[in-house]
Amino acid sequence: MKQTARRSLALLPSVLTMAAIFWLSSRTGDELNTVLPWLQKLFPSMADFNWGHFVAYFALALAYAYGFGRRAERLSAKAAVVLLCLAYGLTDEYHQSFVAGRSPDFEDLLHDGIGAALAMLLLTFPPVIKQWRRLAV
Repeated sequence: MKQTARRSLALLPSVLTMAAIFWLSSRTGDELNTVLPWLQKLFPSMADFNWGHFVAYFALALAYAYGFGRRAERLSAKAAVVLLCLAYGLTDEYHQSFVAGRSPDFEDLLHDGIGAALAMLLLTFPPVIKQWRRLAV
């Protein structure tokens, strides 16, 4: 497979993750209240933490990093990934303003950024980088 085709396919995980986030953001508040209540029971002190946003943007950051390939190991690429996640998070919050029972929330954006930043932090540990190099295009 040609390098350009392989690199184009490397963008597919981020597109699919963004589509999943968009779909989840289209769910009403009542629909989402049934998704992750067990996490709040598991971590009662973190009941106010939005695990859905954290997990979604942790995954999106890894998907973006996969699209960056080995360049994702650079600090500048990690910063770009976090900024891309925050930019998509802004569009996600705007999108939610049109969904019944949902509204834009700065704390959601904060949880998006925390998830993305922790994903990029994960890519700084040598054992993770070693495995990452096997996956990176």
